[in-house]
Amino acid sequence: MINNTLGIGIQGVQEGIQGMEKAARQIARGGVDGPQGSAESAGGLVEPILDLKLYERSVEASAQVVKTADETLGTLLDINA
Repeated sequence: MINNTLGIGIQGVQEGIQGMEKAARQIARGGVDGPQGSAESAGGLVEPILDLKLYERSVEASAQVVKTADETLGTLLDINA
């Protein structure tokens, strides 16, 4: 069960990082798509910036799952030793 939890946490971190990379690419392209400083250009950045923050929080949560599973496994090993 701990291995399954670790796997889910690691998968969440990987997916979050991929999402962050995608959002970062959209942000980087954001200033190129519309005229610089235009409302269209700025409006096109809102969603990718929000996505970036969402994926960041997702990675943090998944990393906490991995950390907790690791600590639990360590405790179980200490108890059985």
